[in-house]
Amino acid sequence: MTDPRIRQIKIKTGVLKRLAKEEESYRTEAKQQEEKIEQLKAAAADSYLIKQHMEGLQETIMMIPDSRRRLTIAHADLLQLLEVEEELAESEEYQQAKNMLDSVKLEA
Repeated sequence: MTDPRIRQIKIKTGVLKRLAKEEESYRTEAKQQEEKIEQLKAAAADSYLIKQHMEGLQETIMMIPDSRRRLTIAHADLLQLLEVEEELAESEEYQQAKNMLDSVKLEA
């Protein structure tokens, strides 16, 4: 039977990984939508179509701060857990969690 502390580290590492991926996905989607809008404007597309794409872009942009907030919380949770469970530093899960913390950039 595995140590429940290692299980918690695995869970929190997975959450952080998922949230980092989610935020990156929103940023990528926003960029793609901006490019699409520019293409539509350049092609003199229907104004209704452009408006629909603009609304979609705004919705995507609104999700980025929420995603960032949840990512920051998950990062702090995992960091705190690793500080408390330092005696597990030799485990593979601990090292993976540490690497995940290092790879997630929290700058704006």
